[in-house]
Amino acid sequence: MSQAKHFQHYMLKEIYEQPLAVSETAHEKDASGRSLIERVPWSLDELKALNRICIAASGTSRHAGIAGKFMLEALARIPTEVDFASEFQHWPVVLGPELLMLVITQSGETTDTLGAMRKAKKHVGIHTKAGPELSVPSTKAFTAQLTALFLLALRLAEARGNISSEYAQQCAAELALIPEKLKSVLGMDQRCLELGHKYWKHEDFFFAGRGVHYAIAMDGALKLKEVSYIHAEGYPSGEILHGPLALIDDRVVVVVIATCDPSDSESIVRYEKTISNIKEFKARSGKVIALACQGDRNVEALVDDVLYIPAAPDMLSPILEIVPLQLLAYHIAVLRGLDVDRPRSLAKAVVRE
Repeated sequence: MSQAKHFQHYMLKEIYEQPLAVSETAHEKDASGRSLIERVPWSLDELKALNRICIAASGTSRHAGIAGKFMLEALARIPTEVDFASEFQHWPVVLGPELLMLVITQSGETTDTLGAMRKAKKHVGIHTKAGPELSVPSTKAFTAQLTALFLLALRLAEARGNISSEYAQQCAAELALIPEKLKSVLGMDQRCLELGHKYWKHEDFFFAGRGVHYAIAMDGALKLKEVSYIHAEGYPSGEILHGPLALIDDRVVVVVIATCDPSDSESIVRYEKTISNIKEFKARSGKVIALACQGDRNVEALVDDVLYIPAAPDMLSPILEIVPLQLLAYHIAVLRGLDVDRPRSLAKAVVRE
């Protein structure tokens, strides 16, 4: 399934190319055998001296940055900010040698992002290996960015002594398993089509996630709104209780990311709170779709529909979680008779102010 002619749209083709994009980003080496992260020319002293990271990006790349913030703070223990690229270039940000500025871009052409890079003045490239992305909605570039950010977080954490080399190797080994797990997630395509038939007439969606999974809720909502023209919003799960809960009734669909890493105590706490949130949503007659880990039957009893993904460490499961949300958005848009590759009013790169 590697040729465009096997797919109705480029978006679907590029969704299916994600196992390869993640694998090549994680394992790409230069002629001397150095990985993409090892080629970044930062000295050990420079890495140890960092006291702040600022990420500037737009659209889906910004959502990757939000996930990256979680990874960088959890592993490298460096305070990290995520700004809209369009705001950063006009914001009074204090730059200095102890600040690492990261600019994330899929196209390399977006005007606002290039403006943020010019403001930072000095840049070094970490190139993902997603390959060309022809559909306007970004899919494989996003999962490749998540992969690169995870590797960067590992690199910084190990260099600064926050994690051992053994733990870093363990994390890299878990990352190496993700492409095969992605292939199994793609096997849910038919299930996502079935849910598309069930929900395509609804006009309001909330996407909810906690911790690193909030970034996936944000991008799941973006995918749905940009290809199907359905109103969709992404929230941290608990924040829906602070206002948006008043909007939930039987006309609203809530997509909740309820995955859990049983080896991570913080992930377990987030999961338990998410289960409580789901009960609140259902009490308002909301339609709830949950993303859960395979084998989790607790969620199944509480929601209308479940999409099961393979278990993975908490910081790597976002790479798996976004795929069924991409497929759901794709199928809903196709069922509504829309051109998913060229949504109205949108372009692959915003090259004008």
